[in-house]
Amino acid sequence: MFFKGMAAVSLALLSGLGIAGGAADAQASNKGWSLCNRTSYVIEASVARYEGQGVVVDGWKRLRPGACELALAGELRPGVHYLFARSSTAHRGGRKIWGGDFPLCVDTTGSFSVESPQDCSAMGLEPRDFRPVLIENKNSWRTSFTETEEYDSEESAAAGVQRLLADAGVFNGNIDGNIGRKTRAAIGEFLSQNDLPAETSDDDLIDVLEQIGQERGRNIGLTLCNRTRNRIWSAIARRRGEGWESRGWWMLESGGCARVVDEPLLTAEHFVFAEMEEDGKMRTLKEAADPFCVSRVRFAILGRDNCEASAHRTAMFKATPPAQDRRLLFEFFERDFAEADS
Repeated sequence: MFFKGMAAVSLALLSGLGIAGGAADAQASNKGWSLCNRTSYVIEASVARYEGQGVVVDGWKRLRPGACELALAGELRPGVHYLFARSSTAHRGGRKIWGGDFPLCVDTTGSFSVESPQDCSAMGLEPRDFRPVLIENKNSWRTSFTETEEYDSEESAAAGVQRLLADAGVFNGNIDGNIGRKTRAAIGEFLSQNDLPAETSDDDLIDVLEQIGQERGRNIGLTLCNRTRNRIWSAIARRRGEGWESRGWWMLESGGCARVVDEPLLTAEHFVFAEMEEDGKMRTLKEAADPFCVSRVRFAILGRDNCEASAHRTAMFKATPPAQDRRLLFEFFERDFAEADS
């Protein structure tokens, strides 16, 4: 149980997500390709391999923080395989992606196994960009998902509990992999509030926390969804205190969504900005008439005047409908975008 405490580790701001791999140790009892989660997120992974004349894609393999799971069992065929992963919808701030630049088709709604066609939409599938993984051992291979700061399995599991407690709204401490007094108190309060026994297992605790985080996400906040066939870069703007704030970027793959505000929405106005990539050109939102500041990199900018004087640029945002019951789902459709300049 996490009340026992674990070694402390410092968690830097998340500035990058990684994938590392190598041969599994000689004592591994299961042959095949194992995936290990060394992050503080619950991860859903999809793997792909060459078979016959095509590429077979399987998904989704769920990985708790700190866990390793067998993605492909049995003897492996050395050579290039492919890997894509996404964080659970329980986590706030939009989905984190571990991927690359090799497009393959997936079913985003549930478990699947399919030979990836050239046209994903013809089979009701959606494209995702996978990362190539060179497997060099036919008996066993292990690939690990990492954050900027690498955790071992125990530290990852501890940080995962802290993050899920925060996502569920019952913890506001540091996500550092150290189960100290504040984290223990939050765990105890959570177990009591949900009528769970003190001896609840680590895995069960993570599962219940994830479920509550997912439910909470459906009931509050602002979610942006991409209903086009192309990739979208999005940003939002809203009142913060007595002033204005603009924030971005969220990359939305075709069919993807991101929860960009993780708190109950007020009746104040909200605005969205989006650019859609199509054939190497960018298409912007129609009817976008409200100016806010944006930056070339990830940003959170207070104020909306004199953007260029602060090395930002002015972009036109579009007002959203008012929030209903503390939440708002805003969907981008292709009809919402102007034609690209020739």
